[in-house]
Amino acid sequence: MLTHPTSARLEALGFTGMAKALDEQRRASDTFENLSFEERLGLLVDREASERDAKRLATRLGLHPSDRPPASKTSICVAHVVSTMPSWLI
Repeated sequence: MLTHPTSARLEALGFTGMAKALDEQRRASDTFENLSFEERLGLLVDREASERDAKRLATRLGLHPSDRPPASKTSICVAHVVSTMPSWLI
């Protein structure tokens, strides 16, 4: 399989989240071997979307790239709620 060139190509195209997820799937192949192609692809796409959402949110909050939290739905939801609250509630 051409995993390394595929990961490099994904990164070159700006899909760093997908490249990271592909590398993780490759390293933990036992965990993902029972999933279909569509399920594994869906996980890659979900990871890319989560990382982009986290990056967009961090940019809105004015966080420096080194201070950004890892992409997770919980951190995205909580940060969104806090950022949209009126200042008198915070």
